[in-house]
Amino acid sequence: AVSVIAWLVEQPWCDGSVGMMGKSWGGFNSLEVAALQPPALKAIITVCSSDDRYSDDVHYKGGCVLSTDMLGWSTTMLAWNARPPDPAVLGESWRDRWLERLEQTPLMVQEWISHQHRDDYWKHGSICEDYSAVQCAVYAVGGWADPYSNAIPRMLSGLTCPRKALIGPWAHEYPQRALPGPQIGFAQECLRWWDYWLKNIENGIMEEPQLRAWMPDSISPSTHYEDRPGRWVAEEKWPPKNNESQTWYLNRNGLNQNVDTDKPMLFPTSQTVGLNAGVWFPMGAAGEFPGDQRSADSGSLCFTSEAFYEGMEILGNPEATVMLSADQTEGLLAARLCDIAPDGSSLLVSWGLLNLTHRNGHENPEALDPGEKFTAKIQLNACAHALKSGHRWRLSLSSAYFPHAWPSSKLTKLKIFPGIDTYLNLPFRKIPQEDTQLADFLEPECSQPLSTEEIRTASRKRTIEHEVIEDCFTLTHRVDNGRFRFVEDGLETEDLSCDSLSLNEDKPLSLKVCCERTAGIGRGDWQTRVEASGTMTATSENFHVTSRLEVFEGDQRLFFRNWDFQVERDQV
Repeated sequence: AVSVIAWLVEQPWCDGSVGMMGKSWGGFNSLEVAALQPPALKAIITVCSSDDRYSDDVHYKGGCVLSTDMLGWSTTMLAWNARPPDPAVLGESWRDRWLERLEQTPLMVQEWISHQHRDDYWKHGSICEDYSAVQCAVYAVGGWADPYSNAIPRMLSGLTCPRKALIGPWAHEYPQRALPGPQIGFAQECLRWWDYWLKNIENGIMEEPQLRAWMPDSISPSTHYEDRPGRWVAEEKWPPKNNESQTWYLNRNGLNQNVDTDKPMLFPTSQTVGLNAGVWFPMGAAGEFPGDQRSADSGSLCFTSEAFYEGMEILGNPEATVMLSADQTEGLLAARLCDIAPDGSSLLVSWGLLNLTHRNGHENPEALDPGEKFTAKIQLNACAHALKSGHRWRLSLSSAYFPHAWPSSKLTKLKIFPGIDTYLNLPFRKIPQEDTQLADFLEPECSQPLSTEEIRTASRKRTIEHEVIEDCFTLTHRVDNGRFRFVEDGLETEDLSCDSLSLNEDKPLSLKVCCERTAGIGRGDWQTRVEASGTMTATSENFHVTSRLEVFEGDQRLFFRNWDFQVERDQV
């Protein structure tokens, strides 16, 4: 990318100022290239990306293996990397180039699961290791339903370059078409940014508040929203000067602002808390968002406040500090902040994970001393929420969070000790004057997609099965994106996926993750198909992964490869 930028500057049609933008891996790339400081790069827009490749990406969270995405994303990339080049574009060498690439296609999960701590492998791509390396202007954009929302307030606080941020209600998509709505005129917003930083046009964009964010209202829990009610708010600077943290102590009476030293409380040991947590990586499709949390609350240790009759707003990262003990040398803590309506429904506002052996950092984990007290801090995801009058806050704690977190190898019993060291901090927000002075965003503008013909209709299905005799739960997520033909050149594409995760309620070592992917590309008589699959299980000592890649041209199998390996578990 640095070489491409240098080439651009040498072209007669370039005035020497270059901008870079992208979503997801394009957003990651924009941040990492900015840290390399190519002189011509004046500004970037990074959408739905992260500054921390270990703590906030598809592999680990809070030091816990992400069981839903570690193998799933690897299997997706295995299939996508194996798709052929288009002969109409590349010419006669397309098959040789394809076979060459197939021979070199890596199984990414093998590398990821081999780096279980925050080591140089993860630091290499994480700009949070040295924010000062980024000197060009940064516009960070994301959504509260996107898994990378944490990076935006972190970057606003950590970067010293000119910076600005926008967080909507959106999932992992550009703001002009993301769900849930409202969508905005993001193309016009980008143009204002480029005009200012690349053309030196004074348009006032840098005189506006540093952060604009959507403040969602209380709403009934649902696995899909077309729109999230709420309003746009603003903060002149981040962290805000007029916000204050509110401390709520955890005890048998719930969440209170008075310290009360009670007897210790034992966590439930349910291993299937989180079945209705939604997908880790939502794109906004039906069935992807968290449903009513009452079933998860029933398997958790819950602390609920009294009802608020004036309501309240939070903006930032909730954080729980707890005094605990464990009966094993390992364990994990999951925390969920919920909005409890008068009818008892439980709306997930934010959640977080912490591998308790990583309580003092992710680089050098430390085993727990069974029976000994220790303090753990768990930061929940950055969020915004306007609690409605008559509603209550609930903090729910659990020692498992299936399917997101890979379970500890042992059924760990945790105790929590109420008192001065066990509390929840909420980022309470005082409404600033800027909220009433915000200009409206322009209406969304989207280019027309390429014309396509539908060959097979898209479909999706997400099911939970409970085998009662074995007390085994199986979560299955099937997505068929359909098959389409581009009218202009006749190219046909399809993508299908199936993820299945099964776990026995009282057996953390029973977790089995299975992923299947099919990717098809063709035109007329030329048709190709890629089939990738994998399984991941664990013992108390090792992770065991198998994967398979088959590639077909027509009915002939052109390429085949198997992987079968084990990696030692190291405090995860």
